[in-house]
Amino acid sequence: MSAEFVITPTPRATLPVVGTTARFPVRRAYCIGRNYAAHAREMGGDPTREPPFFFQKSADCLQPVPHEGVTDHPYPSQTSNYHHEIEMVVALKSGGVNIPVEKALDHVFGYAVGLDMTRRDLQDEAKQLRRPWDAGKSSDLSGPCGPLYPVEQVGHPSKGLIRVSVDGVVKQSGDLSDMIWSVAEQISIL
Repeated sequence: MSAEFVITPTPRATLPVVGTTARFPVRRAYCIGRNYAAHAREMGGDPTREPPFFFQKSADCLQPVPHEGVTDHPYPSQTSNYHHEIEMVVALKSGGVNIPVEKALDHVFGYAVGLDMTRRDLQDEAKQLRRPWDAGKSSDLSGPCGPLYPVEQVGHPSKGLIRVSVDGVVKQSGDLSDMIWSVAEQISIL
């Protein structure tokens, strides 16, 4: 017997997989806050290994973009301070509980480069009021994401340049090795 819906369900968010016509289904999008020392300092935080914290973007915020990157991105409403952060995206092929660090990378399907777009003024207001950041972090199309590269093709990158340019001007540049918490640690803690 098939289920009847009172409205047509929104299709599940998916990301393309490099070299195939296959799509990766996205169930959840977790993000780790202030995981690069330079960004932690920029945001007024301590870049030491204090316990990490996570937040979510709705999966339907993801905006698949071609390998070349975002060429046009709409400015969302209700903000005067829209900010970008370049991110390493990790796609998990399996979940679990109490995953030890040494087994965490076994759960990774692949990696991509993405942007965490933030309505920073709304996030800052939520922080001051000690409220969730959803309005600042999870607006439509706030997660541009490149195609996924399967682990079989790229291994598990732990170092390498990651940067974003706007109109040809480098706005953010760092190295994956600058992460405070490694991918394996993030998965284990999450």
